[in-house]
Amino acid sequence: MTPHWRKSTYSGTSGNCVELAALLQDAKIGVRDSKNPNAGRLELAPAAVRELVRRVKAGDLDL
Repeated sequence: MTPHWRKSTYSGTSGNCVELAALLQDAKIGVRDSKNPNAGRLELAPAAVRELVRRVKAGDLDL
């Protein structure tokens, strides 16, 4: 089955976005660059995605 990629509605118009998709065959979450979707993807466990989102929201990864 082809993954259904989704981009956050909070992404705005900057173009600096990632897309997420459920990868059912591996029970993982795919993460890819929305500007270059053919460049590959990360495959993360759901718990790792939750932790990533938590850290982003908390500002832990701000440069």
